[in-house]
Amino acid sequence: MHIAIGNDHAGPELKKELLSLITDLGHTYHNHGTDTTESVDYPDFIHPVAVDVRDGKADFGIIICGSGNGANMTANKYTEIRSALCWTAELSALARQHNNANILSIPARFVSEQVVKDMVKTFLTTDFEGGRHERRVTKISQCC
Repeated sequence: MHIAIGNDHAGPELKKELLSLITDLGHTYHNHGTDTTESVDYPDFIHPVAVDVRDGKADFGIIICGSGNGANMTANKYTEIRSALCWTAELSALARQHNNANILSIPARFVSEQVVKDMVKTFLTTDFEGGRHERRVTKISQCC
């Protein structure tokens, strides 16, 4: 799998750990994020992730900011994107199973490194259940 990843200044250390995890799991990645803690504008690093996922250049995206909210809101401006803000592995599983999420948004300042690793592993290995959920997911982008 190919993963697009982006982060603002709240996430470079966490991202570094995730890039190692992604590689260890046998996946490739494209790093759209900043590598410093110098203040930046998160949309500049999130839009490229959403575009990669939308255009099929990446199978999934991972986005990181302090609360996860700004990154999540930015990614979800794209009708083809279903970004899920998660803070447990169980939520990341449900985001995939029930919502067919294609981007995982991580609140860097509110989760431990181990929790994030568990969330990412879960997100990347959990399939969409389809069925009754398919009908609901189809309705998500009807407003645009």
